[in-house]
Amino acid sequence: MDAVNREMLIVEQAIEQIVDGDPVVQRLCTAPGIGPVTAVAFVSTLDLVQRFEGAHKVPAYLGLVPSEFSSGERQQRGAITKTGDPRLRWLLVEAAWSVMRSRTQRTEELRQWTGQIALRRGQRIAIVALARKLAGILFAMWRDETEFGKAERRSSRSADAA
Repeated sequence: MDAVNREMLIVEQAIEQIVDGDPVVQRLCTAPGIGPVTAVAFVSTLDLVQRFEGAHKVPAYLGLVPSEFSSGERQQRGAITKTGDPRLRWLLVEAAWSVMRSRTQRTEELRQWTGQIALRRGQRIAIVALARKLAGILFAMWRDETEFGKAERRSSRSADAA
């Protein structure tokens, strides 16, 4: 057991060094439910933020969107596609559970949004929807170089630039 504990300590120190040396990972850790492991996994999986046109492309890349079986006028959605990195998908779902269990003021808006979905569709589907939303939030934080809760509206920024 001591050998496992020593290895875990080495891994934790390595992750701390990555967080200390990477401002993007530090910024992502400000999001609710997102810790160093999830932030590092997100950055390493996406690699370059410029690869994606927008925040809605990231959940699809990670497999957090529903599959679709459509033909003609009939549209039927299924389970999530599960493409992409399964570990990051699992970490984002765990982060979503963490947000739902949190009772802080900074998670209130996300919990209310998820609660409304849970009433209509069920708790598990709502948690995956929150994981999808967290992926979009993390992408936007990385792209815009802002911390959680400190982002200015994109429309006001573009109006100032004009």
